[in-house]
Amino acid sequence: MNSSTLVLKLWNYCNVLRDDGMSYGDYVEQLTYLLFLKMADERSRPPYNQRSLIPGQYAWSSLLARDGDDLFDHYRHALEALGNEKGTLALIFNKAQNKFQDPAKLRRVIVDLIDKENWSALSADVKGDAYEGLLEKNAQDLKSGAGQYFTPRALIQGMVDCIAPKPGETICDPACGTGGFLFTAHNYIVHHYLNLTKDEKRRLKERAFRGCELVQGTARVCAMNLMLHGIGSEKSVPIKVADALAADPGERFEVVLANPPFGKKSSTMIVGEDGRTSTEKDIIERDDFWATTSNKQLNFVQHIKTLLKSHGRAAVVVPDNVLFEGGAGETIRRKLLHECDVHTLLRLPTGLFYAQGVKANVLFFDKKPASETPWTRKLWIYDLRTNKHFTLKTGPLRREDLDEFVRLYNPANRHDRAPTWSPATAPLPRPSPASGEGVNTAERGVNGRWRAYEYDELITRDKTSLDIFWLKDDSLADSDNLPPPDVIAQEIVDDLEAALKQFRLIAGDLNGSVRVDA
Repeated sequence: MNSSTLVLKLWNYCNVLRDDGMSYGDYVEQLTYLLFLKMADERSRPPYNQRSLIPGQYAWSSLLARDGDDLFDHYRHALEALGNEKGTLALIFNKAQNKFQDPAKLRRVIVDLIDKENWSALSADVKGDAYEGLLEKNAQDLKSGAGQYFTPRALIQGMVDCIAPKPGETICDPACGTGGFLFTAHNYIVHHYLNLTKDEKRRLKERAFRGCELVQGTARVCAMNLMLHGIGSEKSVPIKVADALAADPGERFEVVLANPPFGKKSSTMIVGEDGRTSTEKDIIERDDFWATTSNKQLNFVQHIKTLLKSHGRAAVVVPDNVLFEGGAGETIRRKLLHECDVHTLLRLPTGLFYAQGVKANVLFFDKKPASETPWTRKLWIYDLRTNKHFTLKTGPLRREDLDEFVRLYNPANRHDRAPTWSPATAPLPRPSPASGEGVNTAERGVNGRWRAYEYDELITRDKTSLDIFWLKDDSLADSDNLPPPDVIAQEIVDDLEAALKQFRLIAGDLNGSVRVDA
């Protein structure tokens, strides 16, 4: 069975259960519990013969042997008991609840859907892709809110292709969501290094990856996603449920890939004696941070700097405000440019993320040893936003949309780059042999999307802003170049959402009693 057939089969059952009021997210969670129990059972049998973590009274066979209300009660008790265990069982089953309304439908999912497949024998590509397919469908359900934990897979693939992780490296995502960066990095290594030794394969499976996720429900889905993609096992999954920003974890990594959560500055709602509510900003103070701020995205940039080993590589999705915000933002950018080699910025178009109003970028930087002179020499910027239009439903970003950027980034030797932009008075830049082939000739010269800025130019900009554009927006100059009406409407919505978020932050800063939630 291929992954598309399997995901269709899984999704058809979801449509049946939705009649009982079960949401997409609830369905994915229930599948996670049942898949874990089934795979633990499979692993306890030949040819694996592993000791199961599941207590015998709650093993998969105990579910198969029951029906009706007896099955219903037993399933509920099993979830409660397993949630009180430790380690991986706690990660998967903590606070687990039975969301089925009909015992007959629970029985049908167990017997007809889960039990009929040998999940351990399916390749990681098939079962992993099938589970990913469910997660993407869940993310598309805007009511579920799951989209905030789901980074478009084409973007993840492009970022991983640029970072090019290697065997033996440790890879971390401090805001791992459903695990997309971790398993994509795993797949990259497996597909690019075909002759891994037995020890290298074991290390890749058991010790190469670390993830941190704040939300328990998302962490459990991430754990199952990684297991289905061949990372970790029933005994150990490299995911920790915690607030990544709370403290320096002590571990250091060669690679950090992340899309930290967008949204409001961290705050806590305070109810006074008179019943009035106010917000108190959660300002994180850490000795390893350059600046103290309540801006979560700026704090994640500082946290990722801490997580990196010397010469470690990072690719992180950041909203526009990280590039231009003053105060702590300026301090952090100056320190980042000095202490790290901030070498590449990808300006992302709107319409990529399930959360509306998001204007984002990918910042690539390497951590460096202490130095009196700044490590950043030149920042290369690729503008994928100006005159580019994507929508989640009708025109989603595809990996091939990033081909030119990845080629110009030149992962094999990022020090060998050539711009596609040049002033109107200059001749068209010649492509370098390594990175220039295949560049759209219409997007060269003044229309080039790829250019570099020297450190001295960056540091003298107002607030050391990295919010840099140079291309002319065609829609402003010629109405014939306007995008379709649905795209225009969505871009207006995104602009208004982004502006509202900024005004809420300002209002919250000016008056703690102003309600700043959406």
